[in-house]
Amino acid sequence: MSIEKHDQSDNTVSETPEQLAQYRHAFEQRLADINQRIEQVCARSGRARGDVRLLPVSKTVDTSRLRQAVSAGCHQLGENKVQEAMDKAQELSDLPVQWSIIGHLQTNKAKYVARFAHEVQSLDSLKLAETLDRRLQLEGRALDVYVQVNSSGEASKYGLAPDDVPKFMTSLSPFSSLRVRGLMTLAVFSADDVTVRECFVRMRTLRGRLREELPDPSLCQELSMGMSGDFEIAIEEGSTCVRVGQALFGPRALPDSYYWPGETK
Repeated sequence: MSIEKHDQSDNTVSETPEQLAQYRHAFEQRLADINQRIEQVCARSGRARGDVRLLPVSKTVDTSRLRQAVSAGCHQLGENKVQEAMDKAQELSDLPVQWSIIGHLQTNKAKYVARFAHEVQSLDSLKLAETLDRRLQLEGRALDVYVQVNSSGEASKYGLAPDDVPKFMTSLSPFSSLRVRGLMTLAVFSADDVTVRECFVRMRTLRGRLREELPDPSLCQELSMGMSGDFEIAIEEGSTCVRVGQALFGPRALPDSYYWPGETK
């Protein structure tokens, strides 16, 4: 079922078994390197390695390569686009994969997400929460959700302003099919580590505030923050889930604007 235009012309590869074996070897090396870096930053920060989940972000990666990633031990995969995630979920339905939607989710796509996703990390409106809950109840399913926060204050980013999060979190209690786990953010895209860290500190502070103010502190246990270029800083500031794409799967051949033309945020 097609729900949006998704150009995969550069996302479909035809590789020999030997090429896939080479890719598997390279992927395993990158995976081991990322895990070692996570272990090192956890040790520096006095945290247990088990406190930080690595979520591989597989957008634009062909399913033949994703099979290699799953066989290497990656059983959770993050996708930005619902159609791409659905296509991959169908093609890989024989494998034990849990799918996480990490990109902006429109309410008209909620019915599709309710059928196959394990997690949504971009909840940012009551309308979306209501629609997801209703669709999940029809499917007889529940879903882990993270509330997306615009920690950088950039107009180009989705997510709630930090000051709006406490009220929003308390408004989610009627939606019994949504298992609220915590907060998600994208830090400012900058080479200045100090500026990036400020976004993560803002999120850590917000989580602390919510734990004190919410009737159920378990609603804000998790912090999903940090990507390929800044996950170590994020872990130092309390991240419990890092979303790593290109550092695991390698650089994409073309920029995001090619795969998803017209995307403005």
